[in-house]
Amino acid sequence: MQIDIIFGIVVLIFSIVLHEVAHGYMANYLGDPTAKLQGRLTLNPINHIDPVGSILLPGLLLVLHSPMLIGYAKPVPYNPYNLRGKYGEGLVAFAGPGTNILIALIFGLLIRFSGAQLGPDLISAFSTIVIINMVLAVFNLIPVPPLDGSKVLSTLLGAVSPALERGYDTFRLNFERLGILSGTLLILAFFYFLMPFFSAFLFRLFALLTGASI
Repeated sequence: MQIDIIFGIVVLIFSIVLHEVAHGYMANYLGDPTAKLQGRLTLNPINHIDPVGSILLPGLLLVLHSPMLIGYAKPVPYNPYNLRGKYGEGLVAFAGPGTNILIALIFGLLIRFSGAQLGPDLISAFSTIVIINMVLAVFNLIPVPPLDGSKVLSTLLGAVSPALERGYDTFRLNFERLGILSGTLLILAFFYFLMPFFSAFLFRLFALLTGASI
């Protein structure tokens, strides 16, 4: 059990790091080198770990026996005015959870198509990777600031109606004044009441992807 917890924390940290690095690489690809110039395009977790979001918050959730292990790293900086194209900010925002979706797909499909050859220990390890990355992807795509989904939604609204985008961006800016920790804790508190629905959705998604059940 202790090894499972340690492995889960390691997977969470590196999944968060890959999430943040993906933001930086997408921004760099679209013309903004800010993350590159600040040394954030690296897989070294030391450059990304946030003491509160990467250590304290996951540790607190473990102590409280939370069914959901979540965390965040230091946000990768970027300048939206340097990005090419009107969908640049949305693409940078989606790159993080998109990477978590890709990781979940890779390991989920390995379980589905190679489960008989993997053995129970590897299946358990791969399942942990899938679950953590599914949680990170779905959680970050919630369209509430400071989560990535808020910027993705803003970009989508801009493609439909500039007025809707301006209205939503006003809400976004006001909410972001709470700060990343306060905003995330508020979302987690709200999310607590939706946990049964969220868990059921994740279980169905896991079964659909891997062909197995949790």
